[in-house]
Amino acid sequence: MLSVVTIAPNGQGSLYHHPEEQRGVLLEGSAIRVQGDEGIAVTKGDFRRTPGGVPHTIRAGPEGVHVLDIFSPPRPECRKPGKGFAAG
Repeated sequence: MLSVVTIAPNGQGSLYHHPEEQRGVLLEGSAIRVQGDEGIAVTKGDFRRTPGGVPHTIRAGPEGVHVLDIFSPPRPECRKPGKGFAAG
């Protein structure tokens, strides 16, 4: 399952986890990718992998971000309109 996520400048998602493996690439902008206890600076073109069950989130930089997320298997809650990732 593919999902394109846009996060406003300096926005941040909630720390969460799910059983599905997640991979992704930062399409635009810069951010801090929080995975487990580690914060990793990411910029355009950076690719990452999150194993299932690992807590994670992303904090957008001052220009915001566009991220392509890839889930395997597809996440059931993301198949419903209006559900999935929510950045605050």
